[in-house]
Amino acid sequence: MATTKLTLISTLKFLIFMTLFTKPIAQSPNYVGDDCQNSTEQSLTTTYKSNLKKVLSLLSSDAIVSKGYNHTSIGANTVDGVYGLYDCRGDVTGSFCQFCVSTAASDILQHCPNRPSAVIWYNFCILRYSNHNFFAKLTTTPSWHILGSKNINNPQEVEKGEDNMQSLIKEATMESGKLYAMGEFNLSDEKRYGLVQCSRDLSENECNQCLEAMLDKVPKCCGTKIGWQVLAPSCLIKYDDFIFYQLISQTSSPLHDSAKQGGSSSKSNTLIITIVVVLVVALALMSLCIYFLWRRYHSNKDGLMSKTITISHHVDIHRENSLHGDLPIVPLNWIRQSTNNFSELCKLGEGGFGPVYKGNLVNGIEVAIKRLSITSGQGSEEFKNEVIFIAKLQHRNLVRLLGCCIEDNEKLLVYEYMPNSSLDFHLFDEEKRKVLDWKLRMNIINGIAKGLLYLHEDSRLRVIHRDLKVSNVLLDQEMNPKISDFGLARSFEKDQSQENTRRVMGTYGYMSPEYAMEGLYSVKSDVFSFGVLLLEIVCGKRNSGFYLADHGQSLLIYVIFFFYTR
Repeated sequence: MATTKLTLISTLKFLIFMTLFTKPIAQSPNYVGDDCQNSTEQSLTTTYKSNLKKVLSLLSSDAIVSKGYNHTSIGANTVDGVYGLYDCRGDVTGSFCQFCVSTAASDILQHCPNRPSAVIWYNFCILRYSNHNFFAKLTTTPSWHILGSKNINNPQEVEKGEDNMQSLIKEATMESGKLYAMGEFNLSDEKRYGLVQCSRDLSENECNQCLEAMLDKVPKCCGTKIGWQVLAPSCLIKYDDFIFYQLISQTSSPLHDSAKQGGSSSKSNTLIITIVVVLVVALALMSLCIYFLWRRYHSNKDGLMSKTITISHHVDIHRENSLHGDLPIVPLNWIRQSTNNFSELCKLGEGGFGPVYKGNLVNGIEVAIKRLSITSGQGSEEFKNEVIFIAKLQHRNLVRLLGCCIEDNEKLLVYEYMPNSSLDFHLFDEEKRKVLDWKLRMNIINGIAKGLLYLHEDSRLRVIHRDLKVSNVLLDQEMNPKISDFGLARSFEKDQSQENTRRVMGTYGYMSPEYAMEGLYSVKSDVFSFGVLLLEIVCGKRNSGFYLADHGQSLLIYVIFFFYTR
């Protein structure tokens, strides 16, 4: 019971944190793909470029007030005429739609520069423009497909999935006439979810042709995966094992109908005002509930300190050693939606812990999500370490842990996203290292040193990192360094000088001799690793890859020899 309350409080804390301390914008759209191959790169006239910018601007501003679809043109039937169209997914309207369209309008010029026609897809919308009128014309090429990460275990799923999607196609094109449908299906003891949609300027017959063409591609492109999505300029189909769409009324008027005028508009405005008032009151009541829950939680904190939160059948995080209760719990369905169900397109890389994905939470916050792999050699013990240590550590030169998720056999950690990746990504690349001038390298060295000093002297815990290396230093937007990966970290008492371990873990080349040979570690172990890191930053050479065959020298030996002979 106490654990349930604790989880509820953690979830509420996460919502408050994201509301108060982050910018409240719509959910960021995930880029899917673009096509500008059907048009050759050429010198566009000044008039055409001007018309194109106007069209994209009009589409972006219109998306906030429309029903999710519109098209426009400037200079129609002239040499410099531009035709543009946007189409948001049927469950995405208002600010969500506008944010997706404005993002697409900005990105399409970068992805397809100097092209007379182009199309770009996002998970929430599509944007097209051309120098030819394509309105109300069925277009099924080019097409894109996105696959989920789960393999099909039931061989009948492909056939049943297609049958279910056929029923949605029928609903969208024949029964409702909305050119859009979504639904939930039962597959044995599991649930599946589907969505189909066509461009609103198509006829019902053309919509049916487009959706059938996309569904025909599924056995070849996506037959081995549970989740998939197939998109074309005129339609899309999506199928997955989690709810990826917004639950909107199925009885609303067709998406391609015009808005009714007069009394309907007045009723709509009244309804909107009523909804806003209800939401404000509900938010106020929820805030009061959160406050009283918070007070109650802290008044009973001593009683809760003896409780245990089970992470797996063999690893526990004890309340007396952890601030897990202070770490927000992120719902698994949020993470699935933000990573498009752990799509390969969202994957940033993979380490010993497991794969890392880029995601966007519901308020647009970009995050990096570590997913514990079933075959991970590091496992739950290091997951526990990350939760225990990073939740307690707050410093500008340490990566920030925003939340965690332990649900449906998934163990995930949600971090702030570092757009410039890790230090080794820049340092050991001939081209990328050019941005690392001496001033910037010095700033990186100082930042790492400050983070390390905080761990050793100034933090609530005295922490030994034990795996400080160039790939565990991440760089933010301004190239400020942040120490990451606390899976091997250990805490020290303030008066403790060293500790011994039977399991020597870390990265050879960065380990101090006494740790590598005898298992003795202390703050000096991290200082040794920092010294190796400093040499790599100054020399631009990997310690692990530096070896002079004629002299049998590593980077460390070479630098020492060079220092004493010069």
